[in-house]
Amino acid sequence: MGPEEALRTLNEELTRGHRLIAAAVTLEALDEAETAVLGRRAPFSSVQRGLGGLDEEARRRVGRRTNEVREALRAAVSDRRRALEGERDARALEGDRIDVTLPGRRLRPGSLHPLTVTMHRIVDIFTRMGYRVVEGPEIETEWYNFDALNIPPDHPARSEKDTIYLDVPGRTDLLLRTETSAMQIRTMERVAPPVFVISPGRVFRQETADPSHSPVFHQVEALAVDEGLTFADLKGTLEAFARAMYGPEVRVRFHPDFFPFVEPGAQLGISCFVCGGRGCRTCKGEGWIELLGCGMVHPNVLKNVGYDPERYTGFAFGMGIERVAMPLYGVPDLRLFYEGDIRFLRQFQGLG
Repeated sequence: MGPEEALRTLNEELTRGHRLIAAAVTLEALDEAETAVLGRRAPFSSVQRGLGGLDEEARRRVGRRTNEVREALRAAVSDRRRALEGERDARALEGDRIDVTLPGRRLRPGSLHPLTVTMHRIVDIFTRMGYRVVEGPEIETEWYNFDALNIPPDHPARSEKDTIYLDVPGRTDLLLRTETSAMQIRTMERVAPPVFVISPGRVFRQETADPSHSPVFHQVEALAVDEGLTFADLKGTLEAFARAMYGPEVRVRFHPDFFPFVEPGAQLGISCFVCGGRGCRTCKGEGWIELLGCGMVHPNVLKNVGYDPERYTGFAFGMGIERVAMPLYGVPDLRLFYEGDIRFLRQFQGLG
């Protein structure tokens, strides 16, 4: 190839190279264009390989033009590569872009379960009265769950139809506690009077779930023992609790009832939260909702823990937390608390 033909080829390749490089719209296409104009089989490389066959003057002219074309093509490739990489990065950024022109969707915050909130409210009311919280095991012995509480061996509550006994080799007296009253005995065994305690916790019974019963539920039991305590102190304490929990307009009533561990015993009722006491389906037309059992601690219970019933008197009461929560939030069916329906639980968001 003569020098004139070589120079013409270089000029043609420069023009063709600029055209191919400018037409590349992807990095892959640019690599192909670069190979087409500067690769081993490209006309440009043929001119470069033929420089050795030219005389010195022609080799100088053609060699100088070869270097100029190579640098021009490499510069064009470099410029086009930067442009294509910029476009690629811009597309990636656009794909990751977050539109902040409107408020984002906030994740719905969690909240405490209504039963937890109710338990906290009950505990708060009584701790402000001077009671302290005690907690104990959910697996109890018959002594703490029944015997020490003056519940005789033939009492119906002790049958397997009501109590869940545990099958533990070598032990026939273990059961899932049916009430947290066992902590009253455990506390009095360790502490001399005066005693003012509440015991919240989970309890278990052989019951079929229905709108007002559950085999697993929660209780708060309370005990007060000191010199000179009377039924009037019990009434005043529970009236103060009812108004702190349900509002100053709530009405309360006591009527006699029997529990083996108290004498005398009573039931506390509050005016119906639905009808205000006029009578409706919720309160079965009575205008009242039974809330808890209570009474003066039986002398036998005091004797069982070494307290002198001639010197000390006391009162006790226990309430199901579910039963307290139902009138508080207007829930007609206890089972709703355990079904985990987010539509139901969402109503109580922000309570705790």
